[in-house]
Amino acid sequence: MSILLQVDQIETYIGQFHILQGVSFSVKQGEVTVLLGRNGAGKTTTLRTIMGLNPAATGKILFKDKEIQQLPTYTIALNGIGYVPEDQGIFYDLTVEENMKVAMRKENDATKERLEWILALFPDLKKFWDKPGGLLSGGQKQMLSIARAYVNENDLLLIDEPSKGLAPIVVDKVMESIMQMKEKTTIVLVEQNFYMASTIGNHFYIVDDGKTVTDGEMKTLKEDEQLRRKYLGIA
Repeated sequence: MSILLQVDQIETYIGQFHILQGVSFSVKQGEVTVLLGRNGAGKTTTLRTIMGLNPAATGKILFKDKEIQQLPTYTIALNGIGYVPEDQGIFYDLTVEENMKVAMRKENDATKERLEWILALFPDLKKFWDKPGGLLSGGQKQMLSIARAYVNENDLLLIDEPSKGLAPIVVDKVMESIMQMKEKTTIVLVEQNFYMASTIGNHFYIVDDGKTVTDGEMKTLKEDEQLRRKYLGIA
């Protein structure tokens, strides 16, 4: 499998705070790569740095073998990276339909085909198509956020904490949807729910105190209780 994304020793500041102090990882095409770590480790900042929202001070980010760390966010998105932020990022005053149309880069046949597929995956969105985004439940808002990122022809999706604040039954639905999406696109997932992360993920990287400390196949982490306790605080 070819390497779609390569992050090499990125360091990122937010104001005076040195958040990322050497994060490196690679993402193979067609896989789900999971970034794990305790709260505050720098996982969300890593995704935001890839998108250019918190620009890297040093280091390189290569997407499809081209450096993108100096590019503006809109150019990074146009190059084929979709982003589902931790706060979902939907427009509460716009309807579900308007949220989707605002997100679309093109309204061609391929986009319509992806839209039909995502609405079949999330039938609640079709049900509330003409309702404002702010009226959706927490789970439905998360579905809309994921749908907005998927509807474009993206080679890579960055998904940040999709299970956060959701009821277990909704988490199962979101997990099932990402499992289906991984058959169609490459994903980088940040997720605190270890069951969800370990079920979906192929490869993991652990970020601790702004640095990448270890990585491996997800099945090895599932079997390594000592490593999980050390960096994730879970048995």
